[in-house]
Amino acid sequence: MKKFTSGFLAGTVFTLAAVAGVAFGVKKVIIEPIEEKENMIEDNRRKAMRKSYAR
Repeated sequence: MKKFTSGFLAGTVFTLAAVAGVAFGVKKVIIEPIEEKENMIEDNRRKAMRKSYAR
């Protein structure tokens, strides 16, 4: 029974670590580039608004 418990706990820990790694990878590869692109678009929009008032 002790061997089963320790194996179950180890499996749980490794599974949680794998899920956390996947979540971190998705954030780095998919979410952050989208946010950077949105920020760049918003900065360009602000610059265009300033230029339109300057003329």
